[in-house]
Amino acid sequence: MTGLADPARTPATAPRGRGLSAALWRRPWLRGLLTLTPPMGWLVIIYLASLAVMLATAFWSVNPLTNQLQREFTLDNFTHIFTPTYLSVIGRTIVMALLVTVTDALIAFPVAYYLARVASPRMRNILFTAVVLPLWASYLARVYAWIVILQKGGTLNWTLEHLGLPPANIGYTNVAMWIVFSYIWLPYMIVPVYAAMERIPDSYLQASADLGAHGSRTLWRVVVPLALPGVVAGSIFTFSLTLGDFITPILVGGTGSNFIGNVIYSNIGVAGNLPFAAALAIVPIVIMIVYLSAARFAGASEEFS
Repeated sequence: MTGLADPARTPATAPRGRGLSAALWRRPWLRGLLTLTPPMGWLVIIYLASLAVMLATAFWSVNPLTNQLQREFTLDNFTHIFTPTYLSVIGRTIVMALLVTVTDALIAFPVAYYLARVASPRMRNILFTAVVLPLWASYLARVYAWIVILQKGGTLNWTLEHLGLPPANIGYTNVAMWIVFSYIWLPYMIVPVYAAMERIPDSYLQASADLGAHGSRTLWRVVVPLALPGVVAGSIFTFSLTLGDFITPILVGGTGSNFIGNVIYSNIGVAGNLPFAAALAIVPIVIMIVYLSAARFAGASEEFS
C-alpha cells in the first residue's frame, strides 16, 4: 500500500550507527575527544610514565657492596654529573652536535635550493629519491661502511696513497665521528629545508629582481630569511639525534670518545649504575627543552603546521 510508511525508514528502527554519527556531528568536541583519547592515553602511559620512573630512579643510589638499588632520596648522582669528567663529556657532546648541525645546514642549503628552484620535475624526483634512499638502509650497515672507508688501510687511505698524498689516518677519532654523523643525519636536514624553499612564491623572487637586486642579494635578503625556519626545523633532528646517539661513538670514535649516549649505555650495561644513568639521561632532555624553545622562537614550528 502506497499510503503506509516504510518501517525500515522510521526513526524507531533506524540503525544505531546513524544516531551515533548524528550525535558526533552535532558535538565536534566529542569527536575530538574520542579521536585523541587512545593516542594520548598511550602517550601518558608509555612515554610520560617512563619519564616519571626515570626521574624517580635518578634520585636513588646503588649499594657499593651488594650492587642493589637503594630507594632512598639522594642528590649524589646529580652532584657527580657536575664533576670535571662528566662536564667534559657533556661539553664534547654539545660541540659535536652543533658541528654536525652546522655542517648539514651548509650542505643541505644548496642541495635543497637546487631541488626546489632549479631542477626539472624529473631530475627533482631522481635527486629526492637519492636523498632519502640511505634512510631505507640499516643504520649499522651505513656506520660499518664508513668504518671501512676511514680506518687505517681503508678506502680513503688507499685512494690518497694512489694519488701520491699522505694518509689521512682519521679512523676512530672525533673527526671520523663528525663525518659519519654529518652523513647519517643529512637527509633530516635536506627535507625540511627543501619544504621551506618550495613554499617560497616565485613572485617574491621576481619582485626582488624587478627592484634591481642581483642573484646573490636576492639569495641573502629573500631566500635565506624565508628558508630559515626550515633550517631550524632540520637542526632539531640533527642536533637531538647526535646528542643522544651512542652507537656511532662506540663503533667509530673508539673507547676513548665518550659522549653522553655511550656513557649512559656503559652505566646501564657494564657498570650497572642505573640511577646515575637516569640522572645523566635527564641532561639531554634539559638541553633539548632549551634548544626547542630557541627553535620555536626562530619560527621552526611553522614547518610543522
